Amino acid sequence: MLNPVTLHGSIIVLEPMKIEHSDQLFEAASEDRATYSYTNVPNGREAVERYVDSALNAYSKGRELPFVVRHIETGRIVGTTRFLALEVFSWPPPWPPGVGTGPLPTDKNPPTVAEIGSTWYSASSQRTGVNTECKLLMLSYAFDSWHTIRVTLKTDARNMRSRSAIQRIGATFEGIRRAHVPANDGSIRDTAYYSIIDEEWPTVRKKLQDRFQQGMDKKKG
Repeated sequence: MLNPVTLHGSIIVLEPMKIEHSDQLFEAASEDRATYSYTNVPNGREAVERYVDSALNAYSKGRELPFVVRHIETGRIVGTTRFLALEVFSWPPPWPPGVGTGPLPTDKNPPTVAEIGSTWYSASSQRTGVNTECKLLMLSYAFDSWHTIRVTLKTDARNMRSRSAIQRIGATFEGIRRAHVPANDGSIRDTAYYSIIDEEWPTVRKKLQDRFQQGMDKKKG
């Protein structure tokens, strides 16, 4: 399995999720929930505890790496995100068919491809630079430490707020997977897929760095 890792930024720290984080995640999720229509954000203390337990169980199976997002200035946990669908391609081909059939990633045999998802933030931390730095830290780790060749990001096709945020990162739109999975509202959702590949990473990194710095400069001004 991959060992837990802490990723340090200038306004946030991504810490390995622990059951002890449940109380602060509950507080973060209990702010204004108006932006969560298409996002799986647990509602209530018991729901948060189940959410954290599920994330830690997924980590124990070796294909997810969940984090909490801690705001450095306040010390508060303001959300969560994770790496998931971590896959190691075996050479020479044929590669294993489908997710979860190849070897489990380890620190010595890191993921060839990854996904960033299950991301949500408290209402007060949205549009503050938190998401930009979060993505910068995670993408840097995926491409620069793991040497991953592809990172996937996806969202409910109706979630234009999330889609706009992914596009601002610099990810490439791949298309819509129709009737993909159950949605939070009880319907069946279409899923919009985006990706960044290793050769695009230097350009995406520069764009993220510039965007984050501009936001910080604007905040100081």
